[in-house]
Amino acid sequence: MTEEASQKNQRNDRKEGPASTQQQNGAQPPLWRYAIWFVAALLLASFIMNRYSQAGSVRISYTQFKKQIENENIAEVTFRGNSISGTFDQPWSKGGDEDGGGQQHTKFTTVKPPVDDSELITMLENNDVTVSAKAQERNLFTSVVIMLVPWILIIAAFVYLSNRAQGRMKNMMGGGGGGGGLFNIGKSKAKRFREKKATTRYSDVAGLQNAKKDLGEIVAYLKNPKKFLSLGAQIPKGVLMMGAPGTGKTLLARATAGEAQVPFYSISGSEFIEMFVGVGASRVRDMFETAKKESPAIIFIDEIDSIGRSRGTGLGGGHDEREQTLNQVLAEMDGFEPHQSVIVIAATNRPDVLDPALTRPGRFDRQITLELPQREARTEILKIHARNVPVADDVDLDNIAARTVGFSGADLKNLVNEAALLAGRNERNTVKREDFDLASDKILLGAEREDQFTDDEKNLIAYHESGHALTAKLIPGADPLQKVTIIPRGRALGATEQIPETDRHNFKRSYLLDRIAVALGGRVSEQIIFQDITNGSAQDLKGATQIARKMVCQWGMSEKVGPVVFKRGESHAFLGRELTQEKDFSENTAMVIDEEIKNIVGEMEDKVRKLLTDNRQTLDKLASQLLEHETLTKDEVDEIIGNGKK
Repeated sequence: MTEEASQKNQRNDRKEGPASTQQQNGAQPPLWRYAIWFVAALLLASFIMNRYSQAGSVRISYTQFKKQIENENIAEVTFRGNSISGTFDQPWSKGGDEDGGGQQHTKFTTVKPPVDDSELITMLENNDVTVSAKAQERNLFTSVVIMLVPWILIIAAFVYLSNRAQGRMKNMMGGGGGGGGLFNIGKSKAKRFREKKATTRYSDVAGLQNAKKDLGEIVAYLKNPKKFLSLGAQIPKGVLMMGAPGTGKTLLARATAGEAQVPFYSISGSEFIEMFVGVGASRVRDMFETAKKESPAIIFIDEIDSIGRSRGTGLGGGHDEREQTLNQVLAEMDGFEPHQSVIVIAATNRPDVLDPALTRPGRFDRQITLELPQREARTEILKIHARNVPVADDVDLDNIAARTVGFSGADLKNLVNEAALLAGRNERNTVKREDFDLASDKILLGAEREDQFTDDEKNLIAYHESGHALTAKLIPGADPLQKVTIIPRGRALGATEQIPETDRHNFKRSYLLDRIAVALGGRVSEQIIFQDITNGSAQDLKGATQIARKMVCQWGMSEKVGPVVFKRGESHAFLGRELTQEKDFSENTAMVIDEEIKNIVGEMEDKVRKLLTDNRQTLDKLASQLLEHETLTKDEVDEIIGNGKK
């Protein structure tokens, strides 16, 4: 983008304000302003008419009125309620009173006091005064108000309800927030961020080196397209970022726009979908047309799987609106010319459900997978989020990174925030290691429960967790023990924490068997000590069975089944495919699979039973210390066991 074009855009931004927005929307002054003007006009008219009706009259006291009757200077009177008006027989003046000078008056007004004056009529008749009476009338202002107020209220209620209905219709039709209502239904809802607002850089994104390297080519192309075009190179039209939730897809897209310093349009896939077929396609067209006018630019579509799902999947056919929107996206990406520097970056955590036409070369040419951060990356992420947090000297971020295997960037940010909240709750000036430990337990297991357990329940929980901990210590290939606790958190009555020595990418069969053995340690301990079992091992059994099933069906780790893969246990994105998919194994094979899963879990259970039976005294000692201290660290467990193996 040239400097002149950039300055023009900035001038346009300054012009866009509340006033211009009101003009674009055709907004009129509020109704209450008209109401104020109307009431003011009524008051003015009432004042003028009252002054006109009283012109030439003098206001006198009731005493002066009776005195003028006695002096036979009253020609006629008119009663209207307590108000009395009339004419003098001869012009009359107040003389030196406040009305001034010797001004002559032929008319007068006065007010009768609220007392009974029976002599008044007699005096008037005796002095030949013409008496008449009129019904008491309201003044003009009162009459007008009484007549118009009900209509004003009715009209105001009608206008209010109409505006509410129109606002709801705008929201339903996609005109909310932008004005225009029905006429704005096909406009894109993409939020535009100009160059100055794109402040995120790659330095703010820890880890993801491979992803940043791939996107670096996009940034270089957007900064200098001629360099690549002169070599005959065509930059990818689309970049699809795939990864688990919280791995930084949106953050990385924002950092790419910040590095390229180009207009950045951000929108969620769900914002294209409306109740009317064709609205989403219209919004896609509008968004791409706007971006092309300001190229080079970046369009970021978050959660693209909401509009990019495979067409014609599931039972009962497809979704017309979503499929029309997807078709328009495909058409727009095909329509890019080589000189149009518009890059589409999309993000999803469900790449398995995307339509093949969306991911083929020529559309989303480059696909970048964002994995969960490794230990070094987790350390860097923690440092970034802890920059503005007063961390105590006893906090080792590298140790915290080692303990947070499987945490995403969002999880690590939440960990630092929870630790800071705990420190503030305890009125500390720094965030200590204890706060990070409690925050980690809260995220992994849930908040600490206040349930009151009986001594028998506590004893049972202590032996269950001791079984897990002792099994982890006695099996050489198991992950090192970090902590064991019987403090209930979330849905767990206790927990045994293990930390892998390194981040693992490949799992050996022996390691998986060791994990199954540690999971069964609690259940076996209950059987040895109490000669009974409880439902507290439900999650342990579920995890052990899932590992054994994958070993047999997907990883080829069973001698009887052999090195083959079956789709048993796989999750399906679409109900229709799962129901209509034929089994790829026979009933006899299914029996063999079930038998192998059962044998694997059963063999590990026998192995753990022998280990714990041979170390019964150590198990009792460990459970006793757990009942006393509730939480034991790895050093305390080593001291109790005395073997020092781990």
